[in-house]
Amino acid sequence: MIESLKSLVIRIADLGGPVVLLLIVLSVLTLAVVLYKLWQFQAAGVGRHKALRLAVEAWDQGDRGTAAGELAHSKSYLKPVIALAFTGRCDAGRLEAEAETRFARLESGFRFLDSVAQLSPLLGLFGTVLGMISAFQALQDAGSQVDPSILAGGIWVALLTTAVGLAVAMPTSLILSWFESRMEAERVLAEKCIRSALSPSGGQAAALRAADGAPAHA
Repeated sequence: MIESLKSLVIRIADLGGPVVLLLIVLSVLTLAVVLYKLWQFQAAGVGRHKALRLAVEAWDQGDRGTAAGELAHSKSYLKPVIALAFTGRCDAGRLEAEAETRFARLESGFRFLDSVAQLSPLLGLFGTVLGMISAFQALQDAGSQVDPSILAGGIWVALLTTAVGLAVAMPTSLILSWFESRMEAERVLAEKCIRSALSPSGGQAAALRAADGAPAHA
């Protein structure tokens, strides 16, 4: 197993050079980060806030008992933030800061993915330039007995690094965009839930009805 892996690495190095090896290492690290982020999103319940939504809706309508029951069943990572909002002891700024702390943990690794998406094509281009330099040096060393296959083979190997760089960058960029869109939706949901918990429309309406009805009973 180790010998076969070693021979594969040597073959890749001979074919594409150290730049291709570096890109392969980056692709392995990127895959590891993506798998970890998928597991983290799944464990945190990203996108799965049904009980939390029901709790906030009940709270917004003034049904405190149902809201507390639904919140107790929620497995959302935003549950502590909304529970704190229900107490009424924190303002919107504090609650949003608590939510951002949780968002920051979920967004860890995004910068690495962004760096890979931006640097991989540049590394591929760098490998291509190095390969073209080697190809023309070989052509020069051939002197008057120029073999077109020397130049063609060198160019083919050089362009391989660009292809590998693009192959690493494109899926990384797509996956990062998907992660970022999910987190943007999470921020919108958190802001809506916090505002609804702090300013429940149902509770305000009930208070107004009580105030209007008080003089009539007197």
